[in-house]
Amino acid sequence: MAIIIDGQRRVFTLQTKHTTYQMKADAKDVLLHTYYGEKTDSSDKSLLIFRADRGFSGNPYEVGKQDRTYSLDSLPQEYSSFGMGDYRITSLRVQNKDGSQAAELRYAGYRVEEGKYGIPGLPAVHAEHGEAETLVIRLADAYSGLEAELYYGILEEMDVITRAVKIINQGTGGVVLQKAASMNLDWEDGDFQWISFYGRHSMEMNFQRENIHHGIQAVGSVRGISSHQYNPFVILCEKGADETMGSCYGFSFVYSGEFLIEAEKDQLDRTRLVCGIHPDNFSWTLQSGDSLWLPEVIMTHSRDGMGNISRNFHRVIRENVCRGEWKKRRRPILVNNWEATYFNFTGEKLVDIAKQAKELGIELFAMDDGWFGNRNEDSSGLGDWFPNEKKLGCTLQELAERITKEGIQFGIWVEPEGISEDSDLYRKHPDWAVGIPGRKPCLSRCQWILDFSRKDVQDYIIGQISELLSGIPVSYVKWDCNRAICDKFSGMLDGGRQGEFSHRYVLGLYRVLEELTGKFPEILFESCSGGGGRLDVGMLYYMPQIWISDTTDAIERLSIQYGASFGYPVSAMGTHVSMVPNHQTGRVTSLSTRGCVAMAGTFGYELDISKLSQEEKDEIKEQIGRFKKYYNLIQNGDYYRLSSPLEGACTVWEIADPSGGEALVSAVYHHVQANPAPVRVKVQGLKDGADYQLVLDKGLKEKCPALPYGFGKGEVISGAALRQVGFVVPGAVDGFQAWQIYIKECEA
Repeated sequence: MAIIIDGQRRVFTLQTKHTTYQMKADAKDVLLHTYYGEKTDSSDKSLLIFRADRGFSGNPYEVGKQDRTYSLDSLPQEYSSFGMGDYRITSLRVQNKDGSQAAELRYAGYRVEEGKYGIPGLPAVHAEHGEAETLVIRLADAYSGLEAELYYGILEEMDVITRAVKIINQGTGGVVLQKAASMNLDWEDGDFQWISFYGRHSMEMNFQRENIHHGIQAVGSVRGISSHQYNPFVILCEKGADETMGSCYGFSFVYSGEFLIEAEKDQLDRTRLVCGIHPDNFSWTLQSGDSLWLPEVIMTHSRDGMGNISRNFHRVIRENVCRGEWKKRRRPILVNNWEATYFNFTGEKLVDIAKQAKELGIELFAMDDGWFGNRNEDSSGLGDWFPNEKKLGCTLQELAERITKEGIQFGIWVEPEGISEDSDLYRKHPDWAVGIPGRKPCLSRCQWILDFSRKDVQDYIIGQISELLSGIPVSYVKWDCNRAICDKFSGMLDGGRQGEFSHRYVLGLYRVLEELTGKFPEILFESCSGGGGRLDVGMLYYMPQIWISDTTDAIERLSIQYGASFGYPVSAMGTHVSMVPNHQTGRVTSLSTRGCVAMAGTFGYELDISKLSQEEKDEIKEQIGRFKKYYNLIQNGDYYRLSSPLEGACTVWEIADPSGGEALVSAVYHHVQANPAPVRVKVQGLKDGADYQLVLDKGLKEKCPALPYGFGKGEVISGAALRQVGFVVPGAVDGFQAWQIYIKECEA
């Protein structure tokens, strides 16, 4: 049973396969957090809470004279609020009708629901019948009539608990939410570090690990998107925790807009984590009877290091976030024309790329930016979603049919959230562009953003994109958003509600995506925001893969994909082989290295095939065949980080079948040294009692003259030996050498 309730003690225990989470409503009706960690029994853990009289930490009125040890400033709470004695970072801050800024939420009841709750208008983890249970705990503020329903979704086999909140105004007057987070989590003890992921455009998901110190630390975004700069995913871990050892907690915010994840170590060395919508650009008015759902947070815990945290997230995203027929269906290997042509192309050029791609075994041609309106560079045409037939030399229908007749699928790039000042749409509807009346706007990539908080704009985009996709044989859509949002203002909101704009924008985006992906379920949608500007679980609910960076350099991608792997599965990462010298870095790497790195994702190409030699074309054919051979293993296997790109000379990762029957180990030398030391890795995810053989890829057989023991000679190695002792990665023959080693269980 996933939910255990002790009604007499008012103790609520949530059990997953390997973890336990517990809360208790105390005698003062404060909902306390008592435990989250390694699985244990359902006995009351409130004995862990130590109370003492703390000077300047106040006491609720009803206990102040009798018990000065009872203070909201030191108690571990399940959902904290500002203004009534808790001086730490809090989940909820409100302005009441009398102007006061205080709330005091007390326990008011619970209910248990079969299955996993859903959230109207927002993405959320879903589950099949029998896979999940829901606990709802109701908190209420007697002064204002404000209520908070705390939702807990328990996916027992996934080792995942989800949290969401619904705020309801049951009072007689209006209430303004100034901060409304989705999650609060308190630890009574623990000397934690936290891992976050920072970056910039074309250099996303940089791994950062630091001690949680006294004071407040935070990552977040006020850019209207989840952003390249900080990702809405963090890990808290004990000091010394690594990939296979140590207590770790993972948190992913299921949201594609502005967010804030805060951690505070307080005066008593206790840690609090708060996660939710960023309050800087947020306020929300709730009149009497109104309610607001807040986005979901996915939580998981492991005592066995960060690797398990990642694999838990990978599984739940693949199985319980992604939806539709592309959740399980094999995705096509594509070629995108962007780095081959940029804006400079004709229909004939695109058909030629598609023809040559088909000959190599590529399955889909994706036409990128520049095919529509007056769009020959990036300062015009956005919003005019009709083909530039003069540029193409034909209709879009004719172009798509010519390409599909070659036996290759057709895909298309769109940026429906963007609008150019030099566009027919702007000239007709200048009020649809986000901007503050009377102020000159801030441009980015020479463009504005459409006001997706408006239903008329949403309806227009749904109609325009539906008409576009209905008129051509299209199998793939790349949905881009190439700027952050500022100048935040909507003509459809009055002055007192402009703080609702950012969240309403995201809700509008989700409505558009729900409509379009539902209307065209056979089309594979890929999300993009200049690469990883919107790499978040919220987008994966609508589109099963994300172009995680505009950087296609294989060596730069090692650290980007390494960082992304902590919270996102291989099946969600858009990855391409591109030309050299690389267009972002000027670096030259071998085609085999570029292919190896791109195989740690959805895999595709972004280059001018006409400029390839026959030898390169033959190698691409071999890469495609290899990727197809290992497709199910790569996309659905268990991912292990064996050696980091942030240290040493060689990045190594492994994808193992969950059964332990096979694994693919990939190694790339990111730092080439003279007279290098050997690189040894220990394989994970195999069966100790089974025997295995190591099979070399074609490139290794040809280039490595002295093979280390166990490679390519039929030697048998036990799973226990591979786990405990490991093997030595062959040395680098060329600069930035890459190897792939397939490990197969021997037949009995």
